[in-house]
Amino acid sequence: MKLKPYLGLLALPLAISTAYAADIPDGPTITISGFGTAALTRASTDDAEFARVAQLGGVKTSAGTGVDSNFGIQATAKMNDWLSFTAQGLVRKHVTDEFGGELAWAFAKFKVTDNLNVRVGRMGLPVYMISDYLNVGYASTYLRPPVEMYSQVNLENVDGVDAIYQSSFGESTLTTQVAAGQSETKGNGNSYTAKFKSIAGLNMVLENGPFTVRFGHIYTKFSVDDSPSLNAVVGGLNQFGFTSQANSLKLHDNKATFTSLGLTVDWKNILVQTEYGKRKSESVSLPDTSSWYTMFGYRFGKFTPYFTHGSVKQDSPRTVAGLPTTGPLAGLTAGANVLASLAPIQTSNSIGIRWDFNKSADLKIQFDRLSPENGAGTFVNAKPTFQGPVNVVAAAIDFVF
Repeated sequence: MKLKPYLGLLALPLAISTAYAADIPDGPTITISGFGTAALTRASTDDAEFARVAQLGGVKTSAGTGVDSNFGIQATAKMNDWLSFTAQGLVRKHVTDEFGGELAWAFAKFKVTDNLNVRVGRMGLPVYMISDYLNVGYASTYLRPPVEMYSQVNLENVDGVDAIYQSSFGESTLTTQVAAGQSETKGNGNSYTAKFKSIAGLNMVLENGPFTVRFGHIYTKFSVDDSPSLNAVVGGLNQFGFTSQANSLKLHDNKATFTSLGLTVDWKNILVQTEYGKRKSESVSLPDTSSWYTMFGYRFGKFTPYFTHGSVKQDSPRTVAGLPTTGPLAGLTAGANVLASLAPIQTSNSIGIRWDFNKSADLKIQFDRLSPENGAGTFVNAKPTFQGPVNVVAAAIDFVF
């Protein structure tokens, strides 16, 4: 893997900010921070690969570093009391099977009042409860977010504007975030482009002592116009007169939503984190899903053992009605049914331990047992002979600076 160009990209904000501050003594206040995870992951099968969302390849019985490893750096330039600029670069395996660099954040932040901030540019999209620190392993108890929940929306940032308002009443604090804009992501191997427009997001977080409750809702219109497999099936259905079925599979300006509710408890030594989400779509090619997970942990000094259970299921039908199941068009029907059943059905149980051996670093070891049903679940590059359950073991060092 060739990391030098990408590490150079991530170091650029540091170099620029340092030079800028040196040239202008009364210039902005520059803050540099970073994070990373160095991990080794292994699965118990050679019939499929365990991967995170949007990874082209994963790991089999030979251990690999690509699934859970990343490195990020963030630079913030505070111009004055009401204006700052932030950029974040990230290196990871995402979409392709090579480590690559990406500009995750790049926004200007305006402090309107003590309680209201407005940001313009590229920001993290509040899809999940931990979206703000999704890629920062040190910020989470577990080694990786449960794949059943966090594979449902492959959308991490938005190019647009958001507003964050914080209010307090009694011992409670309510933070409300609204976001609007557009975004796009690449499919595995850059095989297609998913375009999201008219994005509208709501994120509400209520904090009271050890309890945090979070509600989120994302709406968008999305299109995938350049997928060869999708276009082949839709074109074939139209050619043979199955117009209604073809239209139900198309991905062009389709409305979709993702709604989630989460709870965290950090009371004395007890840790609880749970989240539930529902995805809904106008297109059969993006099936409706329900997903959830719950994590329990307990701190023993610097050690935190934990257990996590995750689950995802498809709510919409996994076949396209009204198509022939025999005869010369049976293959076309099979292709349509593959598109209609793309959502994973899977449960998992995970046990792990976190050791905070340093004030800014931890060591985690995690064992997962994943049970896909009616397909490959969240696994990729599965052979026809693949079936679960599959065991996955990983060790990681997370750090921040």
